[in-house]
Amino acid sequence: MTARDWDLFVIGGGSGGVRAARTAAGFGARVALAEVLHLGGTCVNVGCVPKKLLVHASHHGEALREAHGFGWSLSGELDWGALIHNKNVEIERLNGIYGRILDQAGVHVIQGRATVIDPHTVQVGEERFTAEHILVATGSRPWVPPVPGREHGCTSNEVFFLDHLPREVLIVGGGYIGVEFAGIFHGCGSQVTLVHNHHRLLNHFDADLGEHLGQEYARKGIELCMGCHVTALHDLGGGRLRAEFSDADTREADLVLFATGRRPNTSYLGLEEAGVVLDRWGGVVVDAGCTSSVPSIHAVGDVKDGPELTPVALAEGMLVARRLFGGETEAMLDYTNIPTAVFSQPAVASVGLSESQARALVGEVDIYRSSFTPMQHTLTKTGEKSLMKLVVARTDQRVVGLHLVAPDAAEIVQGFAVAMKMGATKQDFDATIGLHPTVAEELVTMRTKAG
Repeated sequence: MTARDWDLFVIGGGSGGVRAARTAAGFGARVALAEVLHLGGTCVNVGCVPKKLLVHASHHGEALREAHGFGWSLSGELDWGALIHNKNVEIERLNGIYGRILDQAGVHVIQGRATVIDPHTVQVGEERFTAEHILVATGSRPWVPPVPGREHGCTSNEVFFLDHLPREVLIVGGGYIGVEFAGIFHGCGSQVTLVHNHHRLLNHFDADLGEHLGQEYARKGIELCMGCHVTALHDLGGGRLRAEFSDADTREADLVLFATGRRPNTSYLGLEEAGVVLDRWGGVVVDAGCTSSVPSIHAVGDVKDGPELTPVALAEGMLVARRLFGGETEAMLDYTNIPTAVFSQPAVASVGLSESQARALVGEVDIYRSSFTPMQHTLTKTGEKSLMKLVVARTDQRVVGLHLVAPDAAEIVQGFAVAMKMGATKQDFDATIGLHPTVAEELVTMRTKAG
């Protein structure tokens, strides 16, 4: 065997890349990792972590406005600059933790942009390194449609570093990023308009979730422009922008945020030249073991097709390390019943199949659905309602889908995901005593079929 500089060379220091690197090093592999920006990738720097911090900040705004229902007279003013500064300090702390984790694991970290030269060679700057295996873990980047004037807008990469809170915000896109930032800006006090080219929000989720969240957002005062898209963006000067819509309507705003999807970060990596097959979006095509068309090149996380979730990238990173260096050459991941959440307000969480997916894949289903006012809003009189839905396979009564719109939905669904992974049936749910008074108990007390 030809002597290589490294057993594994990882391109990308995000969640999947770091987990693969440290796990492989733990098995005794010689590992190097190259990162062009900050360790932690999208999740830590411009994704999950800072987003959740801003969600928490916006919750305080709603809590202040609703406090009167519980007898409190409270008022407050958001210091946006302080919020962003505190967020930045926390992210820098996490960057340091990632660096120490890699150092303690014995992973050699190289700062710079890496390019694949051939199936066993990577170049960073002027240096070339050889490796028995190369792992591509470069994640994804925001995608903006070719709209005239799109340079006047921003994406989720830039929105985390705004120097002031915009008074009026226009958000383009009703997927998870769009609805999350709609809730963030509204909660912080901005006037928000959301334009979406579908007729319901979160159109990749169960239909009832998007419909219910749309009703809640409209009730809050978020303006929804559905079934159309932005066709042009104009800079009016003085920090003002005007967007033209496909239905001939227009809106003005201080900030236009494009939340129109993401694309794999594979440009200029040299993958195709090395023989790696990419899909139509530029994602690395891999097999069940996360190996590309070139046996020595692998890919994990958002740079390949699959659930765009940090825990999935982590699991895939561990999988590659186990297969290559841990002796588990046949190890594979089970992608069924992966829970996911949208930190909208109220939050959305889901695990398993949507109703339409279940009807297509398992045949006849029983639907249980409940909508009610959660206790925390009975005194605030906001009108906010929660939605819970179970999708049950009629033949064996397995719960194949669980969907929720409610405060703390993600915390609730994580536990139920364990039960569904174990094959829980509706009878198992019915036999479970509810924890009262909670929102979650509704999931084990539903008895009336809705469809």
